Amino acid sequence: MWSERGPGTTGTTTRILDVAERLLQARGYNGFSYADVATELGITRAALHYHYRGKAELGEALIARYADRFSAALADLDATSSDAPATLEGYAELYAEVLGRHRMCLCGMLAAEYLTLPPAMQRGVTAFFEHSSAWLQAVLERGRREGTLAFSGPAADSAAMVLGGMEGAMLVSRLSGDVDGFRAAAARLLAGLSTAADQMTA
Repeated sequence: MWSERGPGTTGTTTRILDVAERLLQARGYNGFSYADVATELGITRAALHYHYRGKAELGEALIARYADRFSAALADLDATSSDAPATLEGYAELYAEVLGRHRMCLCGMLAAEYLTLPPAMQRGVTAFFEHSSAWLQAVLERGRREGTLAFSGPAADSAAMVLGGMEGAMLVSRLSGDVDGFRAAAARLLAGLSTAADQMTA
């Protein structure tokens, strides 16, 4: 399971981020307040303001921490997966693990509220998805070179399909909490890419 915390983080700041992240992934950015975080931690709102001047700054820190952890997980997949299809399967499992904790992708939740977010948070969300798309594009291009994946058109288009499919399947599966259903939907999506490669090399 990819880490829920960044390396070397301890103390009150980490506790604040942990609670705020869980609330955001469950309710959305507009669905929780500083008071909610303070109540769970048993501290005052003034203590929260000592660490983060406002909710926008807290939101920026949450995005940065989540993006760093997700990027590290993608790098680990690059280093440990045997081929492109296995890398994509590992990518789908990152989403399944989050859903298994009864949460949503943090940046996926924020994307739904994008127009109401402060500009700095909007930039952070955009950067997260741009990085994910670029990574997926590189994996798809590697798979096409290896002959393990096949798709028509630019790799960027298929990367957008995979990314959108994962986020969408996660959202639908959240209604029932059906993690196995998410895994089945993700597997069907990715099988289309591998099946195409099998057909082209048959």
